[in-house]
Amino acid sequence: MDSSSPLPLQQTPLASPKPSKKSFVSSLMNVAALRTHSFKEDTYFVSTLKSSEKKALQELKDKLIASEACDAAMWGVKLLAGDDKADVILLKFLRARDFRVGEAFNMLVKCLEWRKEFGADGVVEEDLGFKELEGVVAYMHGFDRCGHPVCYNAYGVFMDKDMYERIFGDEEKLKKFLRWRVQVLEKGINVLHFKPGGINSIIQVTDLKDMPKRELRVASNQILSLFQDNYPEMVARKIFINVPWYFSVLYSMFSPFLTQRTKSKFVISKEGNVAETLYKFIRPEDVPVQYGGLSRLNDLQNGPPKPASEFTVKGGEKVNIQIEGIEAGATITWEIVVGGWDLEYSAEFVPSSQGSYIVAVEKPRKVAPSEEAIRNSFTPKEAGKMVFSVDNSASRRKKVAAYRYIVRKSASV
Repeated sequence: MDSSSPLPLQQTPLASPKPSKKSFVSSLMNVAALRTHSFKEDTYFVSTLKSSEKKALQELKDKLIASEACDAAMWGVKLLAGDDKADVILLKFLRARDFRVGEAFNMLVKCLEWRKEFGADGVVEEDLGFKELEGVVAYMHGFDRCGHPVCYNAYGVFMDKDMYERIFGDEEKLKKFLRWRVQVLEKGINVLHFKPGGINSIIQVTDLKDMPKRELRVASNQILSLFQDNYPEMVARKIFINVPWYFSVLYSMFSPFLTQRTKSKFVISKEGNVAETLYKFIRPEDVPVQYGGLSRLNDLQNGPPKPASEFTVKGGEKVNIQIEGIEAGATITWEIVVGGWDLEYSAEFVPSSQGSYIVAVEKPRKVAPSEEAIRNSFTPKEAGKMVFSVDNSASRRKKVAAYRYIVRKSASV
């Protein structure tokens, strides 16, 4: 049983803000957010298909049998193997073309040709030399709450002109970058099940903070086109974070040209709401520290992450988290984070003995909004409990938060 518990301390209620009209941008954000809950991922069970969809699946197979692609395979799956995995892949192409068999077949054939020409099957094993971009620009990191692999994309580093020139300085460099970007995606696809009822798609999180729009237009268009043409229905949800105001205006303009299915996959989160948005879909122990989570890149090398406890800090509230039953000489190591911090944090050790003094392990301090998760440890000389305090008294805004800890007894015990 977990011996920790967040205890809210009642504060004097803050005065309610004066009502104000919502800005145009805020309204767009809210409309976009409302659309995200309608998407329902396909299960890929053939038995649940409509009769017209089952017919389309068989017609696509018949076209493949009669073509030069009759022995083709994709992601290690023979397309005419007659098993569930093959059906999942074929249904992705059919779904991408609204079950129009001719169009789905043409898309599939072109994709097979591209994969052969590009060498997509072997790209995962290549060393493309982009070490400085790993874990920064595009990378697979953890899973969402449903088990989908998550791919993070952040292009703000290319605001640096030297970095931009090193990566996109000429056409050959651009081609190499696109190859690396495909490699990242293929790594994510390699862990998919391709099984009815299984995990058959990934989650994409795109950070728009400081993204150079004009400079990356060519690369962005090529990546988008390449992925749309060759990776149908591979993304279950697209989460945009740190979204600037102008993105919402653009979204309202191109939204009418998107299908309802595509729009239903979008989640749009403005700056300041990153952790709150990501926690809805991804557990905090899987969210990278730079986005208000507890996960560091090197942590994943040590196996599955230790689960975290989640809590919320209401506006005008102070919360105390108590970890009891710590023995003398034991070492407690903890991590704690509050999305968008901008509040006061402290940690202290309270001895069980009434005659002992409380130890200020971490003195109260204001934590900056951009600060990552705090990780620390303490070894008490006597038994007692740890108390972590997060004081949101100065804010009206509710914030998401998470913590985890481990206690190791002294080796001499």
